[in-house]
Amino acid sequence: MQEMLAEPLPAAAATDRSLLLVDDDKPFLTRLARAMESRGYAVRIADSVSAGIAAVDDAAPAFAVIDLRLADGNGLDVIARLKERRPEARGVVLTGYGNIATAVSAVKLGAFDFLAKPADADEIHAALAAARDARPQPPENPMSADRVRWEHIQRVYELCNRNVSETARRLGMHRRTLQRILAKRAPR
Repeated sequence: MQEMLAEPLPAAAATDRSLLLVDDDKPFLTRLARAMESRGYAVRIADSVSAGIAAVDDAAPAFAVIDLRLADGNGLDVIARLKERRPEARGVVLTGYGNIATAVSAVKLGAFDFLAKPADADEIHAALAAARDARPQPPENPMSADRVRWEHIQRVYELCNRNVSETARRLGMHRRTLQRILAKRAPR
């Protein structure tokens, strides 16, 4: 992860740099916590929806970075609770499955930004530090159309409990075609 100098935050957030990180990927959570602490945030971590909600109820942070899909539920529940407890808080939702409907739901529930994984600390800090009316910068290396298709197929496959026949039926493709796609490496 490339370290950079912290950008100035909006005036209201400059005094309170409390940050809650909610993700069930322990190594990622640990690395991100260290990186955000080095950027001046007072970091607390949680590894589940219930722990995230408890952390918000205990002391609602000024900032939050929350994974969308957690083992015990949906990270949007944590965003909703954060907005109830601290309406001016800035929440960023992370997901491995970038999808427009979910992004819209996240923003309606109060998320400030929606980033696709793998997002690094610089991207997350930039999202947290961005002005409310600022348009996000386009990604430096966006996913290719083949990668987006592959991600969608993988998501449906996981939602169908790794059942190839059911996944093929839902995607409207031949079972053997799906098996060939699943056997290949992810496109770049």
